[in-house]
Amino acid sequence: MNIRPRRNRKNAAIRDMVQETHLGVEHLIYPVFLKDGKNIKEEIPSLPNIHRWSIDLLLSEIEDCLKLGIKIFDIFPAVDDQLKDKTATLSYNPDNFYLNAIREIKNRFPEAVLMSDVALDPYSSDGHDGLVENGKIVNDKTLPILAKMSVAQAEAGIDIIGPSDMMDGRVGVIRAALDEHGFSETSIMSYTAKYASSFYGPFRDALNSTPKSGDKKTYQMNPANKMEAIIEAGLDIEEGADMIMVKPALCYLDVIHLLKEHYPTPVTAYNVSGEYAMVHAASKNGWLDYNAAVYEMLLSIRRAGAEGILTYFAKDFAQMIRS
Repeated sequence: MNIRPRRNRKNAAIRDMVQETHLGVEHLIYPVFLKDGKNIKEEIPSLPNIHRWSIDLLLSEIEDCLKLGIKIFDIFPAVDDQLKDKTATLSYNPDNFYLNAIREIKNRFPEAVLMSDVALDPYSSDGHDGLVENGKIVNDKTLPILAKMSVAQAEAGIDIIGPSDMMDGRVGVIRAALDEHGFSETSIMSYTAKYASSFYGPFRDALNSTPKSGDKKTYQMNPANKMEAIIEAGLDIEEGADMIMVKPALCYLDVIHLLKEHYPTPVTAYNVSGEYAMVHAASKNGWLDYNAAVYEMLLSIRRAGAEGILTYFAKDFAQMIRS
C-alpha cells in the first residue's frame, strides 16, 4: 500500500503537527449568572458547579477566571419576580443592579470583555423574549425596548451586545440606536439561528424565566429547518451583526458548518445548559469520562466552524489544560 493514513498517527509529535482543529481557552466565552444582593453564591441543581453570584463574590470568580486565561464573560441577570413587568422597564433603568454590576466589573477588570444578553425574558412578567399582547408576541413593538436595553448596557460598559430575542429586524434597530448614542465600537453578536430547543431547561431554572403561557415556537426556529438559518444570517449581517451565533451547538453542528461555509462573518455557538447537564449526569453515573467528553464536545463545535463557544465548561476546561 502506497497510502497508509496511519503513518500520520504513529506518535504524538506527528499527530500534533498535522492536527487540523485547535481548541484553546481563547475560543471560549464563560456565561455567569448575577443576582442582586451581597455574599450570595447559590447552587443551581440542574447546572452542577454553576452558581448565581452577587457582585461582590462574582468579582472574585472573574478574577480567578482571568488568571486561567478566560477573557470573555456573558453575564445574565436573575431578576426577582416583583421587579418584572410586561414591558421589561427594569432592563433599561440605569440604576438597576445588573448595569451597576457591569460598571463595577469594568472598573475592577478593564481587561475583561463583557457580553450581555438582549431579550425581554429575564425582566418580563410574561417570561417571553418579546412583548406579549393578547397572547401574541408582537415583533415591532418589541424593537424599541430592545434598543433601549442595548444602549443602557453599552453605556454601562458592555463590549458585545447579544440579541437573543429572535425578533425580525432587531439587529438593524439596535445597531442604529448604538451608533446614534455614540457606541459605534460596541459589537453585536447576534443569536442568528436560535432554535426552539428542549435543551434550555437548566438555564430557565437559573433565571426563573420560563414562559408563563405558551411556548417560543413563533419566534425561535424550528429544529427541522437548516436552510432557514442562511436567511436569518444574511439578514443579521446586512443589518450590522459583527458575529453570528448558532444555539444550541451539539444538535446543530451542521448549521454551524453551513453558516461558516456561506459567510465570512465569524460564527459562534452556544453550548447550552442542557448539553452541559447531560455530560455531568452521565459522568456522575460513571458512564462517561468527564474531561475527555468535555474536550471532545468542544472540539467538535470548533471543528464544525465556530470561532467562539459560549460554554459552561469554560472554567473546567481552562483548569484541565492548565494542569
